[in-house]
Formats: sequence, structure tokens, C-alpha cells
Amino acid sequence: TAQDKPNDYEVMELMDVGAAFDGSVCMRAVDGPTTLLLTLALGQVLSLLICGIGLTSKYLATDYHANTPVFQSFLNYILLFLVYTTTLAVRQGEENLLAILKRRWWKYMILGLIDIEANYLVIKAYQYTTLTSIQLLDCFVIPVALLLSWFFLLVRYKVVHFVGVGVCLLGMGCMVGADVLVGRQQGDHKLLGDLLVLAGATLYGISNVCEEFIVKNLSRVEFLGMMGLFGSFFSGIQLRVHHHHHGNSYRIGTHLTHRPCLPLPRSLTGP
Repeated sequence: TAQDKPNDYEVMELMDVGAAFDGSVCMRAVDGPTTLLLTLALGQVLSLLICGIGLTSKYLATDYHANTPVFQSFLNYILLFLVYTTTLAVRQGEENLLAILKRRWWKYMILGLIDIEANYLVIKAYQYTTLTSIQLLDCFVIPVALLLSWFFLLVRYKVVHFVGVGVCLLGMGCMVGADVLVGRQQGDHKLLGDLLVLAGATLYGISNVCEEFIVKNLSRVEFLGMMGLFGSFFSGIQLRVHHHHHGNSYRIGTHLTHRPCLPLPRSLTGP
């Protein structure tokens, strides 16, 4: 009957609910060719920044024998704190720093610890393995993020995505196998470095999925501000403990102030 037939508004509501669980929902941010090109361009800039950080971290580890993974991360969080946490502090209303801490402080504390240890493990790996191995094995974050997004963000992927993840895992397996053989011949600790990267990439995957949820549902400034607050606090404690056990190992830390250990990669990941 006419009374049982849904009107246009009800049909649109049903379509919106269905789209929320559709695999295409992950592509809704790309609204047109211009947005797609901008996304690709920012991705390339982000890759260059990450590559620059990797190169300088490896340079410090090999040429200066700098054992400073905590200090490098600490600088990153301090810069985030100065830019984004102070921005939250001067805001009014529900977006103020104190208001956010009252509602979600423990969640950001856990996320901050995960992010700190992810940075620490990856930077620490530069002392044991090669730059090429680290850059390739760091791609393990892709299957981790895909798996977590599938279960927690309800994102659905196509077959081509799983094929790409399979190729990624195959390449990482070959790289680890090659490093094991080289490590046996040369007597170094390449396998240890590879395991550190994989552990760090797993934590990065958790952090990135949480970041996507927060950025889409809350705000980019809130996420980066909370990372700056808790990241600088806990990495500062870790830095103090590490300095106490290693004495003067941070004399080389003055070289790090000229390196591109900046928060730009984190800032570019938001919408």
C-alpha cells in the first residue's frame, strides 16, 4: 500500500547506513581528480620526509655511533607539544586541553606509550641492520593496519588489496632471509635489527589505526596535541633513565639538532 511504501527520505537513510559498511567507504575522502592528485602529492612529500629521517638516523648510527633513539623521539614530541599542545591550551570550550584530558586522558596515555615505543624500536634498529632492510620491513605496518581496520573500523577491502599485502609479506620474508644469511657470514646482528623493525611496525600499525579514527571523528589538532603532551612526558622520563644508565652517551646529541627529526610527517597525515 501507499502507507507501507518508504518515502525518499527513508530510502536515503537506508542507503547511508549501507554505505557505512561498504568497502568503498575508505575511498570517500577522494572526491575528485583534484583531491586525488593532492593526496598523491602529499604522500610523496611524506615519503621524502620519512626517507630523510631514515638517512640521517642511519648516518648518526654508523658515522657517529650515536646510540640516541630516545633523544631523537623526544625532540619530535617536544616540537609537537610546542605547536599543537599549546594550540589546544588556548582553545575555549570542549576543545580545550583540560576538557579533553578530563574525558579521554587514559586513552591518549596508552596511545602515547605505543607511539613512543614504535619510534624507539625503529630508530634503535638502525644500529643493527641496513637502511634498505628497515625501509622495506617497515612496510609491515600495511598488513597490520589493514587487519585492524577490518575488525575495528569496519573497512572492507577488495581482492587487489589482499594481493598487494601478500606481495608485501613475500618481499619482507625474502629480506629477512637475506639478512639472516648475511648475518651468519659476517657475524653481525642484522636479524635483531629486522625483528626490532617488525615490532616497531606492528606498534605503528596500531597507532595509525587509532590516529585515523581520532582524526576522522574528533580532530587532527587534538590527536597531535595529545601525542605531543604524553609523548614528550613519557619519552622525557625514558630519556632520563637511559641517560642515567649510559652516562655521557648523549654527548653526540648536539648533532641531532641539525637533523630533520621534525613533526612534519605526522602533520601531513591528517585531512
